[in-house]
Amino acid sequence: MTPPWKTRMDSLQIRDLADIFRTPKPVIGMVHCWPLPGAPGYTGYGIQTIIDHALYDAQLLAEGGCDGLIVENMWDVPFRAGPHIQSESVAAHAVVAAAIKREIALPMGINLVHNGGVTLLGIALASGADFIRVCMFTGAGVWDAGEWDEGCAADLMRRRKELHAEHVKLICDVDKKHSVRFPGIDLATHIEWTRFFGADALIVSGRMTGNAPDLGKVREAKALSGDRPLLIGSGADEQNIAAFMGIADGVIVGSSIKEGGVCENPVDLERIRRFVAAARNA
Repeated sequence: MTPPWKTRMDSLQIRDLADIFRTPKPVIGMVHCWPLPGAPGYTGYGIQTIIDHALYDAQLLAEGGCDGLIVENMWDVPFRAGPHIQSESVAAHAVVAAAIKREIALPMGINLVHNGGVTLLGIALASGADFIRVCMFTGAGVWDAGEWDEGCAADLMRRRKELHAEHVKLICDVDKKHSVRFPGIDLATHIEWTRFFGADALIVSGRMTGNAPDLGKVREAKALSGDRPLLIGSGADEQNIAAFMGIADGVIVGSSIKEGGVCENPVDLERIRRFVAAARNA
C-alpha cells in the first residue's frame, strides 16, 4: 500500500507536458531580456525600455505559434551563479515577467542564469509564472564564469512547499550548457538524481547557447528519462528540429529564431513561423 505522503508527492508530478502547455510536444520560445540593472551592458535606459523589447519578442513568439514562453536574463553577462545574483536584477526580472504575463495568454516560465534556485522561485511567484527552468537541480559543477555551484533541490523543494507554490512546475537541466560537471557525474547519474528529487521534466542541451546537443546524447537522455518528458534546451533550428522532435517531447528555442539567427537580435516572425511549422510536421 502506498503511504499517503508518497501519494501526495506523486500527485504534484505532471503526467506529460500537456499538463502545462496544452500540447504534449510544445515549442517554447525564449524571451531574452535586455541587460537588467546591475549588468555591465545596462546603460540606464530604464525598466520600461526592457519591458517594451521583451513584450515585442513575446508577442511575435505568440503570433508565430509558440506554445509557451520562458523569460530569461540572458544578457546579464558575465553571469553570476546561485546566491550571488544581484537583487536589482532579480527585482527587474520579476517586473518584466509580470508585464509579459499580463499581456500574453501563454504558459510562462522563468530562467535565472545561472541557477537561481529559490530566488528563481521568487520571481515566478511575483510574476505569476507557471514553471521554472532550473539549471542545476542536482549534482555540482563549475560555470563558464568560473564559479563553483551545486544542486539547489533541497532548498528549492522546501521553499516551494512553504510558499504554497507547488503549482509552479520544475523543468530541470541535466548536463547543462555553460557548465562542466564534477568528475564522475555522467548523464545517467545526473538524470537519475534529478528524477529522484522530483523534477517534472528534463532538459538536455549542447555546450553553449546556440549549440545543439548530439543526437546520440538526446537518445540516451530519452532512454534514461523514464516517465519524465525530455526537452531540447539549445541549438534547435529549422534544419535539425525534425530529428530532435522524433526523439524528444518538446523544444526550447531562442537563437535560431532571431533576426539573422543572431541571439542578441529581436525575434524574427517568419523564422519562428517556419520553425514551428517544421516542429509540427516532424
